[in-house]
Amino acid sequence: MSAEFEHRLVLVAEEIEATLAEILQIATDPPPPARLAEAMRYAVLGGGKRLRPFLVVEAARLAGGDPATAMRAGAAIELLHVYSLVHDDLPAMDDDGLRRGRPTVHKAYDEATAILVGDALQSLAFEVLADGATAEDPSIRADLVLTLAQAAGMAGMAGGQMLDLEAEGRYDAGEAQLDAAAIRQLQAMKTGALLAAAVRMGAIIGRADRDADRALAVYGEALGAAFQVADDILDIESSANAMGKATGKDAGRGKGTLVGALGLPAAKRERDRLADAAVAALADFGPEADILRAAARFSADRRS
Repeated sequence: MSAEFEHRLVLVAEEIEATLAEILQIATDPPPPARLAEAMRYAVLGGGKRLRPFLVVEAARLAGGDPATAMRAGAAIELLHVYSLVHDDLPAMDDDGLRRGRPTVHKAYDEATAILVGDALQSLAFEVLADGATAEDPSIRADLVLTLAQAAGMAGMAGGQMLDLEAEGRYDAGEAQLDAAAIRQLQAMKTGALLAAAVRMGAIIGRADRDADRALAVYGEALGAAFQVADDILDIESSANAMGKATGKDAGRGKGTLVGALGLPAAKRERDRLADAAVAALADFGPEADILRAAARFSADRRS
């Protein structure tokens, strides 16, 4: 990773953290229940690399978009991402007790509170995007809402989670496991859709022209795929200490992963191929796209 990329990643994470803290402190009438507000802050603040908002901010910068709009849109996608983590950790889903190095929300509070935290964070994400404070142009706000909704819904993240649960069910029933093509589709929906949406939101904010928009779309899809394959590899090679969550669970639960379908060496080659494809998609951009190129490498090479 370049020193400039590392600096930008940390800087954007700090700015997103401050924006999220401000959003979560906004007074409402009537005020939210204190336990719900506290659990939402627990879930959102104080952890994570904030890669999705980083991609919004950097894609918007590349396309010439407004930095303040990008920051609020980045905060919105992080709120939605955290909602998905809170729900994924529940006993009915992945049943995890550790997230970002501390107890998951249903462990720190209770399952019912965790469900409501996820519900409230998802609603808040769209409230932020629809707010005139995010962008003066209503067409930009509408496009941002649509993009995030599609990435999060039945043909995106939620649908991918359903496919993931079905893969576990097949494993438990002793049925044939998913092939590589089906796993790629699952992962493109469950994980890739939201990462690709982050890049797309940056392009919307910058009103990218057709060619730039298409290039950024290809970049986002390849980066999202590389990120998930890297995650599958880390589940085998990394530790709970490094990851801040339990590792070594995928194979035991019959999760659809390319490591399981292709083997570890081939999965690593696939990860690197996808990172190369993401970088290649930015070939028509100059050095101003170097941060996004480094983000693609980071997504593949990260250790946590």
